[in-house]
Amino acid sequence: MTLEQLHKELSYVNALRANRLKYAKIILDDLNLLPKLITVMFMTDDKVSCKAAWVFEYVCSEYLYCIVPYLEVFTKNIHKVHFDSAVRPVAKVCEFLAKANYSKEPNPIKSMLLPKHKEYIIETCFDWMITNQKIAVKAYCMNTLYLFGKDNKWIHQELAQILEQDYTGQSAGYKARAKHILKKIKAK
Repeated sequence: MTLEQLHKELSYVNALRANRLKYAKIILDDLNLLPKLITVMFMTDDKVSCKAAWVFEYVCSEYLYCIVPYLEVFTKNIHKVHFDSAVRPVAKVCEFLAKANYSKEPNPIKSMLLPKHKEYIIETCFDWMITNQKIAVKAYCMNTLYLFGKDNKWIHQELAQILEQDYTGQSAGYKARAKHILKKIKAK
């Protein structure tokens, strides 16, 4: 399948879970399509990029390690994603990577997620925390930053400051997640 064919195919993706899974299975069955999916996902001014991001999230939720050869491309470009419906799945994949990095189980993410990749993720998550993003994005970013803060105390300090400053003006969902993360930071 060419890039153009995949782009056209992705235009048929809709918000239904079964539909997203169907397209994720196409990618999982032929991982040679993954770099093309990533390319479409980073066509950030194209509405189909959102649909590519949805599929990418499902692919990574099923088989996160497929991202390993593309960590550089993924982490270097995440800051470019700007449509709300694309930011959420990209933030979720960042959380997947952080969880895998700190998992007790051995996995390829631990050795392949380099400091520069982590920097890109951390920087983008902080940007998303201080800009007008949906609660789901901020919740994924809180978790991601909390995990990366285990090795970098400054991250916990900055995250705690943002959460405390924003706390009063946010939704109940944000407050609940922020309270949980702040409690974990203070316990360290």
